[in-house]
Amino acid sequence: MTNAGIVSRGLAALADMVIVVVTMGALYMGLALTALIVNPASFRFPAPNLIFSTTVTLAVSVLYLTGCWTLSGRTVGSVLLGVRVVDRRANSLRIAASLLRALACVLFPVGLLWVAVDRQRRSVQDILLGSRVIYDRPSAPDAPVR
Repeated sequence: MTNAGIVSRGLAALADMVIVVVTMGALYMGLALTALIVNPASFRFPAPNLIFSTTVTLAVSVLYLTGCWTLSGRTVGSVLLGVRVVDRRANSLRIAASLLRALACVLFPVGLLWVAVDRQRRSVQDILLGSRVIYDRPSAPDAPVR
């Protein structure tokens, strides 16, 4: 199993950021719709402050990454790029390791750049938590024999 490089991991992270942004948009629209339903006569679009928005975005990011890595080792970005997050023995991460890795990735995203200089293609998060990101593309089905 080969560890994934900086390009694959970076593009997967970019795709995952798009998922989080879309999720945040959906949450905002849900909040606006709820405000409209509760008090239609004096409706105004919600204007959450920067601290609230940042906190919710960080929470959504951590929950998304933790859930995906715990359940399958793959996020949407990982599936698109054919990579998977595993532990030292190539097993799926446990929930505690997934949560710690998600927190480290969200709070210190620049740690991903270490992949470009590490001979084993590990990020700072991988080194600290013993995780790996490996190439894990599905194989093509065999062609029918005629």
